[in-house]
Amino acid sequence: MKKISLLFVLLCASSLAFSQTVPSFQLGLKGGMNLSKFNTSNTFSSDNRAGYYVGLWARIGAAGLHLQPELYLSGKNATLQNAAGQENKVKFTSLDVPVLVGTKFGAAGVGLRLNTGPVVSFVLNEDQNFSQAAASAFNGKFKGQAFAWQFGAGVDIGSIGVDLRYELGLSKLNSTGYTQSTKLNLFTLGLAYKLF
Repeated sequence: MKKISLLFVLLCASSLAFSQTVPSFQLGLKGGMNLSKFNTSNTFSSDNRAGYYVGLWARIGAAGLHLQPELYLSGKNATLQNAAGQENKVKFTSLDVPVLVGTKFGAAGVGLRLNTGPVVSFVLNEDQNFSQAAASAFNGKFKGQAFAWQFGAGVDIGSIGVDLRYELGLSKLNSTGYTQSTKLNLFTLGLAYKLF
């Protein structure tokens, strides 16, 4: 009986190790919410505001590592508050392209993922509403693209996955000529479905 148990454990371990070394490809859908916050130096403070994102993801992996490019539309909202306490709402839609590198631990259809990588965002639509006081300090015109870096973790159970990420803004979003640096940081919580 001990030999059969030992043989069973060795077979399971070897199949798990083999599955981690064989190249694999996965494709799926993803959607969720984001909480955006502008990080500004001294002039403005900002509270987190909810937005959305929806799109596609792919995962190419071998030897316990994977590359995960994604493509999704993201609606981002933030509230800026100047030193006088006046609030200004900023809303825009972007096309976000993260390219993440990660690893996965687990077996039997359940796994924990860790990933990190750069994100480029292309602003598609701007819908700002600024008061005159804030407009004199910050004009609300966003660059056509911005760069950020994501850090995240996820859990997969069968074809369903849940992701929690933090995105650190690297690009200054306000127009040139302003000394204050305005970067967008956000948290995302998403639900993913693996198509194949």
